[in-house]
Parts: sequence; structure tokens; C-alpha cells
Amino acid sequence: MVENLDRVRETIAAACARVGRDPAGVKVVAAGKTVEPRVLGWVIEAGIRDLGENYVRELRAKREVLPGATWHFIGTLQSHTAHHVAELADVVETAVPGRALRRLAGRAVASSRTLPVLIEVDFTGERTGVPPGDLVGACDEIASTDGVELVGLMTLPPLTATAEEARPYFVRLRELLASLAIRFPGMRELSMGMSLDYPVAVEEGATMVRIGTVLFGERPPA
Repeated sequence: MVENLDRVRETIAAACARVGRDPAGVKVVAAGKTVEPRVLGWVIEAGIRDLGENYVRELRAKREVLPGATWHFIGTLQSHTAHHVAELADVVETAVPGRALRRLAGRAVASSRTLPVLIEVDFTGERTGVPPGDLVGACDEIASTDGVELVGLMTLPPLTATAEEARPYFVRLRELLASLAIRFPGMRELSMGMSLDYPVAVEEGATMVRIGTVLFGERPPA
């Protein structure tokens, strides 16, 4: 697993070199769905501090035994569990306007917290997320909500046969962030790219890459 992480870091460094970026500007978020806490502990020991979880039950169990990490919620935000996410996560990457976000923000306020959130952008028209054309309104709503701080955009592009075919979606997300940041200057983060396409995402400006399979291998469904 440590060897896998070394390869990820080398790949990120190479992608940054190709476009003149500093690798320090790219954060690896280890996507830990179904991964045992002891394995995530090895990742922390190897220097990764950002861990991503899709499910509240796993986030709760792992946070209890793995101190010192920054926990990213990267699953679909749901109204019946959003209040738990507000208590357990340090960053929420899947924000969309609606009841779940209001519950998240309300619990954060009650806990005297302000949670950094990224808006999930849906380019497919079929997934959870905000369509690109609705982003300004979504940003207005979230930016005016107490308990959350709007810091960027996240996407999962449509399934493609090759990593290169995902590039246009990463380019588009970067362009969207650049245009929105004029109105919302706190928006700086681009969470895009996973195991199959993260080098391309880094070339196009990703500040966070969510890496699971290339670190931990293929995993059974949760």
C-alpha cells in the first residue's frame, strides 16, 4: 500500500511538471470506502491526512479510532443523515441546495461550527449534483447559509473509456470555478479526478484528487 502511495505521488509530480504546477498544490484524499481502519492508519503514517468517506456509519467508526485526520464526506448528502455529517466531517464535498444542506448547516450552527463545502457539479443530467447552468443560483444560496463556507467545486465526470476523454469535463469545471470566483472569492478548491483519471485532472488544475482503487486495490461493494 505504501508503494502504491509512492506511485500516486510520483504520478502527481509528473503531471504537475508537465503543466508547470507545484505538486504541493494537489491534496490526495484517500477514499476509504470499505477499507479497514488499520489500513487507513498506514496511510496516515505515510503522511496522508485527508481521508474521504461515503457513508456516515463508516465515517463515525473510523473517526473514533483514527485521530489527527481531516475527514471529507464524499458520499451523497441525504436529509436523514446530514445532521450526523455535520458532527463528523471536516469538509463536505457533495453540497447541493436543498433540505439536506439546510439540515447540515443547521446542525453546524448548533455545534458552533462552520463547515467548508464544495458544490457537486453534475455534467450528466442523471446524477446528484447541480447542473452547470444552475451554479450561480446554487452558489448564492449556499454562500448566504450560516454554518457552511463555500470553498469550491467537485465533480464526478461521465464514465469514459479513457482518462483523456474525461479531460473536457475537468477543463469545464476549472473554467466554471474561475468565473464563479470573481463573485465568490472564497472559492479556490477543485475536487476532481479519481484512480482512473487523476493525472489528467491534475494537469487541468485539480487541487484535490480522490484516490481509492490505486491505493487500496479493488474492493467489494459496501
